[in-house]
Amino acid sequence: MAVVLLAPPPKEVTVMALLLLMIIVAVVLGIIGAVAEGLGYLLAIGIVIFVAAVAVAVARRSGAARGGGKRRRRVR
Repeated sequence: MAVVLLAPPPKEVTVMALLLLMIIVAVVLGIIGAVAEGLGYLLAIGIVIFVAAVAVAVARRSGAARGGGKRRRRVR
């Protein structure tokens, strides 16, 4: 029997999966909060999670546009 060692996924894949999960949770909570009577707070929580996910995505995209957080050498 052969043992296959798999490398961990790149950090970008993990972060994108987290963002996708946050957006899915936000949509589900928003739908439940909008439909169910007396659970309006779930709608508010869904909106907050969605805004947080969008903010993280924008921050990551602007960081990638500036060089992706690569370390730069100091020139002396």
